Amino acid sequence: MIVRPSRARLLEVWRYYQAGVVNTGFGFGLYSLLIWLGINMFAAQLLSHCIGVAFNYISYRRHVFRDASSAKMRFTLSYAFNYLAGLAVLASVAQFIVSPYLAGFVSVVIVSFINYFVLKQFVFKAAKA
Repeated sequence: MIVRPSRARLLEVWRYYQAGVVNTGFGFGLYSLLIWLGINMFAAQLLSHCIGVAFNYISYRRHVFRDASSAKMRFTLSYAFNYLAGLAVLASVAQFIVSPYLAGFVSVVIVSFINYFVLKQFVFKAAKA
């Protein structure tokens, strides 16, 4: 039996990746700027991640999960997990990809899949009718 996602779920995923492109542009742009300024790639990731948390909360809350209840503390905890996952992926990817820019980008792409499910199931729960 094949389970097909509902139209509403597909639209939500579409909005998630729309917001994700903007969030990633912001975060990766900041990460790249910090690398360009000579900051270590792991320090640059930490700084850009921390600054991006507030930006991402607003975009996900208003654009993607607008009909769901949310909790700022759960969002913050999810982004602490997201940071650790991103750090682990970045460290792994950096073993194979020399460029810190490309390693950071690949890490972002991989962690974005995990992040959707964490946000959907843990942070932005469906509002009770």
